[in-house]
Amino acid sequence: MINLWERLQPRMNLAFHSRLKPLPQIVEITISVVIELSRAWPAPTKDVSTAKGYRMSLQQVFDDLLAAYGPQHWWPGDTPFEVMVGAVLTQNTAWGNVEKAIANLQKNDALSAEAIVACEHDRLAAWLKPSGYFNIKATRLQNFCRWYLAQGGFEALSQRPTDELRHGLLSVNGVGPETADDMLLYAFERPVFVIDAYTRRLFSRLGLLDGKLGYETLRGHFETALPVDVALFNEYHALIVRHAKQACRKRPLCEACPLAVDCMAAG
Repeated sequence: MINLWERLQPRMNLAFHSRLKPLPQIVEITISVVIELSRAWPAPTKDVSTAKGYRMSLQQVFDDLLAAYGPQHWWPGDTPFEVMVGAVLTQNTAWGNVEKAIANLQKNDALSAEAIVACEHDRLAAWLKPSGYFNIKATRLQNFCRWYLAQGGFEALSQRPTDELRHGLLSVNGVGPETADDMLLYAFERPVFVIDAYTRRLFSRLGLLDGKLGYETLRGHFETALPVDVALFNEYHALIVRHAKQACRKRPLCEACPLAVDCMAAG
């Protein structure tokens, strides 16, 4: 910068001290000096240690959430099949409603793929009523159970590579990417990161990801940025759900947020 100033100083002196130059020429000299200075001056950079949202990584978010809430012990369910039933029923409803529907299945000795397939649609729908959209969910659950039995059940499906198993789950009418990944992660213990509305909301507010990106793109971001670890993905998704319900709501409670100091959206 000192060498630059030494180079420009004669022109500055000429522009501002000479009475012999016409005004247009003085202006031209001054502009040329300003342009050179602007090119040489370093561009402003974010302070990594203080800029909100800038210094956080996906791993740091996990560490902060775990420190705030502790282990969540997910997924609620006694067997892999119960986990898969829960993954279907939790679509568009709160988990407490799912628990009531599963309790109805247990009470009627119907918490098995064979029993669900054999059950009359209307009776099954009545048992699933607490979970909402019960007619649709009865159809989807029976679709899944038919496929599940046709593929040989849990033991046979467990032998399949993750990509092949995911493709099969997605072929079932009513099983979308989030539901399939819930099953893969929590029932089959595969290292697949689950993306849901809570994930989009939280990481958009933190300024770390664009929540409008497609499901597979967002899933790829997490699976690339984090160690490939079933336990980590399991706990991370559970912590995101806990945090979104407790603090990062649609109307956020930023004063209760353990991430507020680094959040782009926090006041």
